[in-house]
Amino acid sequence: MALPLTPELEEFVQTQIDSGKYASTDEVIIAGLKLLEERERIYKGRFEELQKDILVGLAEAERGELIDGEQVFQDLQNKLTQRRIQLGK
Repeated sequence: MALPLTPELEEFVQTQIDSGKYASTDEVIIAGLKLLEERERIYKGRFEELQKDILVGLAEAERGELIDGEQVFQDLQNKLTQRRIQLGK
């Protein structure tokens, strides 16, 4: 498969080969594709977790198990203030 690269990407690939990390252009491209595949797998997992969390939240809301938004933000502000005090900021 022929893969056209921009001059910047060609330079990056060559830098990786010159560094000794990879022996060939193919190895650099394969490593990049593996990282992309891993990122997509992680994204998919996080997305599925978020969907589950949304369903849990909706079920809680339907049961009337709600938390006042103003109180949540006030609690977060208090925690942030305490953290800044602990760090001396």
